[in-house]
Amino acid sequence: MTVLQQSATDTELVQAFLSGNEHALEKLIYRYKDKIYTGIYMLVKDKYLAEDLFQDAFLKMIRTMREGNYAEQGKFLPWASRVAHNLCMDHFRRVRRKIPVTLANGEDILELLAGPDNHVPGIEQRQTEQGLRKLMEQLPEEQREVITLRIYGEMSFKEIARITGVSINTALGRMRYGLINMRRMIGEKQMALR
Repeated sequence: MTVLQQSATDTELVQAFLSGNEHALEKLIYRYKDKIYTGIYMLVKDKYLAEDLFQDAFLKMIRTMREGNYAEQGKFLPWASRVAHNLCMDHFRRVRRKIPVTLANGEDILELLAGPDNHVPGIEQRQTEQGLRKLMEQLPEEQREVITLRIYGEMSFKEIARITGVSINTALGRMRYGLINMRRMIGEKQMALR
């Protein structure tokens, strides 16, 4: 194993790690831990969850590199940030929460299901939520991401715009078009809402 200089590039560190130098991985993690952790924390807003996702992100990166599926082209940080961001999105998708989707007339789909006494049997509600999640999966990635951050992450459009690197108007537009697409799919699939 070669001794790595402090000024070693990301590519050199990755290659050294893949050649068996565990110290190279430590240097890489140390170099970017603050940026990646901060990015995760800004998404999940929970210190302990952010720490767990940070560890999961590096474990996933290690696995990807060891399996030979890492094609970074000299851009380790953007790749690592994307891995962390995707893990956060996966976390939000797993969170079991009611997905409020408003119809054109302003009514919430799940409230329509509930009827006048606002009581939805657990199985019926779970089935509806699963159906809505499947619809969300069919949305374009940009729309799905904004809806996920807004609903599961409970983020403001200003936060969503900053995290996704777009303007607030673009984030709002993606949310709007995502909801329009979901309403259209509900109509096409003739989902029973009452």
